[in-house]
Amino acid sequence: MQIEQTGFDGLVQLIPNIFYDERGWFCELYKDTTLKEFGIDMSFPQENLSFSKKGVVRGLHFQRAPHAQAKLAAVISGRVVDVVADLRKGSPTFGKTYVCELDSASKRMLLVPEGFAHGFAALEDSIFFYKCSNVFHKPSESGIVWNDPTLNIEWPVADPIVSEKDRVLPTFEELLRNSVISR
Repeated sequence: MQIEQTGFDGLVQLIPNIFYDERGWFCELYKDTTLKEFGIDMSFPQENLSFSKKGVVRGLHFQRAPHAQAKLAAVISGRVVDVVADLRKGSPTFGKTYVCELDSASKRMLLVPEGFAHGFAALEDSIFFYKCSNVFHKPSESGIVWNDPTLNIEWPVADPIVSEKDRVLPTFEELLRNSVISR
């Protein structure tokens, strides 16, 4: 496995080694000891799987401390544009976004540390898988509206399918004003 730095502290892309032969292919997506060799030491007590039709935008979601979640995200089938926003107080990349493509062909994964809002856009029908460092805690659930004017994310879908829940999420500036996040 290889690690690719993103320019955001703790946010890394994981690139598995893929072994091909006449039968197909094999790769290790997750191995605790390998991540520890890279200085990544976390456990993942919850795993989630979702299916999204082409054109769906999900997010931007996060859980507030002390129930914050790191996520290890991968695409099992299909292709997505994955988007994160740094919400960590004092971070040099606070309020900035990172965008990458994850797909089932490359098997690249994105390790999203605690303190980031996370979302994605399905470029084709996709099965999205992610491990979480903390279990879901409904009272700590929060998010930023997908089309936030401050974050100004260029989603790669013309007319996205967005849930009602995600349409009414607050803006980045509203979260700052209400002290949900702080600089």
